[in-house]
Amino acid sequence: MMLAHDRLRVSHISTHAAMADVPALVTKDRTRSVNNLTIDAPRSLGVAEPKIGVAALNPCAGEGGFLGKEDHEVIGHVIGEYQQAGKQVSGPKSGEIVFVRAATGEFDAAVAMYCDLGHIPVKLPGLRMDGSTGKLVKLNGVTITLGLPFIRTSVDHGAAFDIAGKGLASPQCLIDAIDFAFRLTGNQQMHSATHGKAAAE
Repeated sequence: MMLAHDRLRVSHISTHAAMADVPALVTKDRTRSVNNLTIDAPRSLGVAEPKIGVAALNPCAGEGGFLGKEDHEVIGHVIGEYQQAGKQVSGPKSGEIVFVRAATGEFDAAVAMYCDLGHIPVKLPGLRMDGSTGKLVKLNGVTITLGLPFIRTSVDHGAAFDIAGKGLASPQCLIDAIDFAFRLTGNQQMHSATHGKAAAE
């Protein structure tokens, strides 16, 4: 799962899992798999050499093992492999560092270890509230499913059954999801053609 809003694109090592189960899901193999998918996603948008920021699992990236060993022994180990291979993958760093750098364009995408860690920074910028009523009037964001043989995008909010049929729902998220799918389609075809030509040469 990758969430996107404006320049911020965040994929997830784990999604709908209990916090107590997350450390066991952060394995080297799973981290490699999600990192590979995350690197490929910006390429589909025309970024030739994507820069990826990886958020830590533990606060302060584990404080050298004092707050958890996963960031050094698992996540950091895998990132070292990418760096040795010449890939622009950075981390693990605290979320407040990674997501700010991704939102400002320093990273083309980011990787979060669990659901809320990645969802909150993407969803907050897309929220708009009516100051007079305190009601939500706008919610932007797109969900992209990575690793499929076809392009799949969707809105990043729920079904909102409480307002179904009342003419209150905003179509903006759906419009954004369709627009993102078109962008992925066009650039993916261009990327495939360019890649095929380079391979033939």
